[in-house]
Amino acid sequence: MKILAIGFGQCGGRIADQFNMLNNRSKSRRGIEIVTGAFAVNTDTADLSGLSSIKADHKHRILIGGEVTRGHGVAKINELGAQIAREDADKVIDAIRQVKRFHETDAIMVIAGAGGGTGSGAISVMTQRLKQRYVDKPVYAIIVLPFDHEQQVEERTIYNTGVCLKSTYSVADAVFLIDNQRFVKKDSSLRNNMDKINQLIVEPFYNLFCAGEEKRKRHIGTKVLDAGDIMQTLSGWTVMGYGKAELSLIRFPSISSGNFMKKSSETHKGSEAMEEAISELTLQCDPNEAMRALYLLSAPTDEMNISIVQELGEYVKKLAPNAVIRSGDYPTERGLMDVTIVLSQIKELEEVKDFYSQAIEVAQEIRRKTAAAEDSVSETDEASKDIPTLI
Repeated sequence: MKILAIGFGQCGGRIADQFNMLNNRSKSRRGIEIVTGAFAVNTDTADLSGLSSIKADHKHRILIGGEVTRGHGVAKINELGAQIAREDADKVIDAIRQVKRFHETDAIMVIAGAGGGTGSGAISVMTQRLKQRYVDKPVYAIIVLPFDHEQQVEERTIYNTGVCLKSTYSVADAVFLIDNQRFVKKDSSLRNNMDKINQLIVEPFYNLFCAGEEKRKRHIGTKVLDAGDIMQTLSGWTVMGYGKAELSLIRFPSISSGNFMKKSSETHKGSEAMEEAISELTLQCDPNEAMRALYLLSAPTDEMNISIVQELGEYVKKLAPNAVIRSGDYPTERGLMDVTIVLSQIKELEEVKDFYSQAIEVAQEIRRKTAAAEDSVSETDEASKDIPTLI
């Protein structure tokens, strides 16, 4: 599957940067292109300058709202971010027009952090505009939820998140939800932690996108999971997970007991990878609520067998009994067996409902404080009322 990645705001731009790195890896290691174009869109010049992989020109690092913000961002005011996106949407469309291989793009991936101003405000507006302009291509959104500490100290973050989730869900073909808090490593520096989180967010897409684009015969699966399978699966609220198990380099002898031991070990490794993928879902959810699902098994050809595929299929069916399930295998490099799983069209998500209810409370509190500030007269102002002014 080939995507075009567009990141909005600081968070979205950095993840789009990681998608571009992922594409560079797939081209150098596998001769496969999975990202036809990568763009970062922001109202803040410094954020655009901090990227490392996306081309450093104005057609790929796109500054919007320059006349309004002077290149210094929107200060978490998502309404302003949305307004600027409406006014400068043509800058993004013009950049996309110049992508030489855009006709090969299967889907457009838009990315943003939900709690900020530019990204959370722009992503839904641009999703709607892209869907109107490119009616033949689905538009999927990746929305990154704020850290716990951001929710606790910045009430505007909660309000922005609720508005972003509702707005984007109403226009995107599917919304991947990423809970930042699930990736936190408390012993890492802030910069290293953020870089690692962004890497972990994009990593599950690597094999998933490469599998259907593979051209080398020995790496083409018995059951190929391609762009059609992915697009038929993705709908509404979506989460994904990735798990891996290291394979032993010790080869069992070709005797019956050895074959049995090898087969048992392979099956165990497959289950280990699947269990890790489920435990590492990008957002905690009840798989029973998923109406669609897919999983991809990746491993060396001689390490995959029908028992593994059968066991993983039974595992996913038990996990998500209401889902239409698609699956595939992808013969890859030695030494690793990994599983990518996607749960989509999830009907109920407690975390989303919590953000909605909290956003309503915050909106009411913001209105109350604004009204109180406008109506109140401070004691200092009262004391000066009889003093003449020169203005």
